Amino acid sequence: MMIHVPQVLNSDEVASIRQRLLDSAQWVDGRQTVGAQGAEVKRNLQLSDTSPLRHELADEVLAALARNDLFFAAALPLRILPPLFNRYRDGGTYGMHVDGAVMRQGNDVSIRSDLSCTLFFNDPDDYEGGELVVSDTYGEHQVKLPAGDLILYPSSSLHCVNPVNQGERLASFFWIQSMVRDEAHRRLLFDMDTSITRLSQTGADRASVVKLTGIYHNLLRQWAET
Repeated sequence: MMIHVPQVLNSDEVASIRQRLLDSAQWVDGRQTVGAQGAEVKRNLQLSDTSPLRHELADEVLAALARNDLFFAAALPLRILPPLFNRYRDGGTYGMHVDGAVMRQGNDVSIRSDLSCTLFFNDPDDYEGGELVVSDTYGEHQVKLPAGDLILYPSSSLHCVNPVNQGERLASFFWIQSMVRDEAHRRLLFDMDTSITRLSQTGADRASVVKLTGIYHNLLRQWAET
């Protein structure tokens, strides 16, 4: 499933991150961080892994995710690989590819990639092209979200970033190992969680809501890895 999570960052947070990326970032060739197949189709810039700014901004993104209920409900995160940051301009693109099953940073951080995320720092009108194209059993979707919004999708999906022909596209990207490995189970839990929230908000019978909440947690207890 693909989930659009709006307003992970507010406008002030987006502006602050974008300004620091433009003013003081140490950008490197994005091909330095992928294998041979990825290097054939990847043409972008990436914030250096060793940059203090990268770690500072990653902490800010992780803090924003931690306070976002929709993100948690959709991802049920067990581990999140520290966010990375990229920049597309002057025809920059990333051809069709699939993310690795195990993603690593450094020598001691690795996760199983269940979910991939892109968090946008530019509004769609700021650049031409640059759509994230995700192709899977649920069809092909082009994604270009407002600044501060996030898209969450299965890491098993084929995906690419269309060329940015005017302006530039700044974003954060990262991977999640979910507590619930099976995508169908995650979808069922997400649908149940959002339905329970809606029922609570509309004044449904409290005893029924409590019972459904119990079913949700019993399923999560059965399927979750910790």
